[in-house]
Amino acid sequence: MENNLNRDSEQPHPFSYTQENLRQIAQDILTFAKNHGADACETHVSDGSGQNVTVRQGAVETIEYTRDKGLSVTVYIGQRRGNASSSDFSPKAIQETVSAALSIARHTAEDPYAGLADADLLATAFPDLDLYHPWSLPVEEAIELARRCEATALATDPRIVNSEGASIANSTSQFVYANSLGFCGGFPLTRHSASCAVIAGEHGSMQRDYWYSVARSAHDLEAIDEIGTKAGLRSLARLGARKIATCEVPVLFEAPVASSLIGCFVRAVSGASLYRKSSFLLDSIGKQVFPANIQLTELPHLAKGLASCTFDEEGVATQARKVVKNGIVQGYFLGSYTACKLGLRSTGNAGGNHNLVLESDAPLAFDALLKQMGRGLLVTELLGHGVNLVTGDYSQGAAGFWVEQGEIRYPVEEITIAGNLNTMLRGIIGVGNDVIIRGSRQCGSLLIERMTVAGH
Repeated sequence: MENNLNRDSEQPHPFSYTQENLRQIAQDILTFAKNHGADACETHVSDGSGQNVTVRQGAVETIEYTRDKGLSVTVYIGQRRGNASSSDFSPKAIQETVSAALSIARHTAEDPYAGLADADLLATAFPDLDLYHPWSLPVEEAIELARRCEATALATDPRIVNSEGASIANSTSQFVYANSLGFCGGFPLTRHSASCAVIAGEHGSMQRDYWYSVARSAHDLEAIDEIGTKAGLRSLARLGARKIATCEVPVLFEAPVASSLIGCFVRAVSGASLYRKSSFLLDSIGKQVFPANIQLTELPHLAKGLASCTFDEEGVATQARKVVKNGIVQGYFLGSYTACKLGLRSTGNAGGNHNLVLESDAPLAFDALLKQMGRGLLVTELLGHGVNLVTGDYSQGAAGFWVEQGEIRYPVEEITIAGNLNTMLRGIIGVGNDVIIRGSRQCGSLLIERMTVAGH
């Protein structure tokens, strides 16, 4: 059977509206707002559709079709702000939505930091970032792909005894953002995924694991059989999991969970945490936070990037920058409001970060990281939420594998790993080259010099 994951094709009518329609709706909103008392206005108009098929034990469990559209309006009267939204694009509904936003603004207290982005920061160039790859996938073929993915996982070993299912999803969307400073920009984009989760059983013990792939283009997804095989093998590897005694050892975060550490750093140096003084990294620009061999770069213009964009949610132009250079923080993640609160300027991060890439001067293969660790814990799953951004205290439930003499010995479960993010980030002693791209943060496995592992 042809692997349909490797086939992009143009859908004849993926949207309910054209880009020109959305731009006209945005302009109508701005005009109506200005004519009815708004000193400034911004709007976001979007349209999209998607399909998600899930199969379990060979039977179709769910088929979901989505077709969504929506608009949001933010108006400013002086420095009073009002916001309203609607899923109705009719002229009457648009006028009612703008009127609602104006009414809210008139009854809201003034905020000296409220307003549009600085005009000189708005994007003026809009290069094609290759984000639009519609996947014309009939539901029958999607079902067959999901069945094949699950069947591959179940066939991995007789000990794969159950399944949580396999899913194939594709989505297509477009948007326009416009404001009363004259900015208007937007583009279409796609996002597709394939996933599988199965359960292995032996001697009364059951273990579950999964694998998935996500990309702008179906051609860039991992092969269906590979996704199923990895899901099966990962579940099998967890059979016979043991508890371990409490200890202090090196901890290796496998690539799929290592990006969560970068996420903690991003949240700590983002505007909201900083102006509220609820971060362990206050006033960290110019300070050593990572080892000197670590670089963290934001690359918003990566072709097909899962977080690529030429401008942020306020129209501010995005640009490549070093967030961390030689371990030293170079900048924060700010939108216009948080930047104003801090007496700074927007970094083009209203709505989040754009393709953060962590690199080391000497990245290592995964096996080499295990050898470097020698004896310690490999973490493959994190459970719960135990991060205090105010203090940096870190405590997470975890599962993974015990490592001796640089080799995986047996799976472990029911453990908690603990430390402080200040020490953990500075204590990165190894960075893997095994990068898996699934979102806005890209890094390989990360080896932390020492953490407390709480067992029995």
